[in-house]
Amino acid sequence: MRLARYLLCASPAVCDLLCASHGTICHLSSVMRPAGMNEKRIHQIFQVSVLIKGAFAVIECAAGVALALVSTSSIKNLVNMLTQEELIGNPNDFIATRLLAAAQHFSVETKNFYAFYLFSHGIVKVLLVIGLLKNQLWSYPASLIVLGLFIFYQLYRFSYTHGVGLIVLTVFDIFVMVLIWHEYQLMRRR
Repeated sequence: MRLARYLLCASPAVCDLLCASHGTICHLSSVMRPAGMNEKRIHQIFQVSVLIKGAFAVIECAAGVALALVSTSSIKNLVNMLTQEELIGNPNDFIATRLLAAAQHFSVETKNFYAFYLFSHGIVKVLLVIGLLKNQLWSYPASLIVLGLFIFYQLYRFSYTHGVGLIVLTVFDIFVMVLIWHEYQLMRRR
């Protein structure tokens, strides 16, 4: 919890926002703010985190296009080829049996859904990243809304899958949202 406050309170504006949302008076920004943490450093962290989001968005777009172009039988054949040797050695291999079962039940409708989801999710994030990197004022609130919706969906999916990756992604998205909010406050003051 202390680390989370440390990260979130790297900016007095963010710390004040967090404290105001809880109806408390907060002095964490002066107590927990690292001595060398200045606006330039926070902006650099913001840029790097947005670039990471952008790189993953491009990968999502490429994966969506690739998935749209590949047939379900090709996917099944690839999974069979990748798991065959492992299943010969250990017919009860946890990962291989799950992959094979998923591939056998991978329908054209499912493939089309994931292709559309990956591409649309990726393209929205690419457009937002471009807006953020160009300091377009509209992109800050739009990014906060979109990331908030993604976080909501990720938590919804987590309630079914219990995938740790979704929690890691959600924590990173929250961290990026805090940085976006901070940058947005700076942009509005200018």
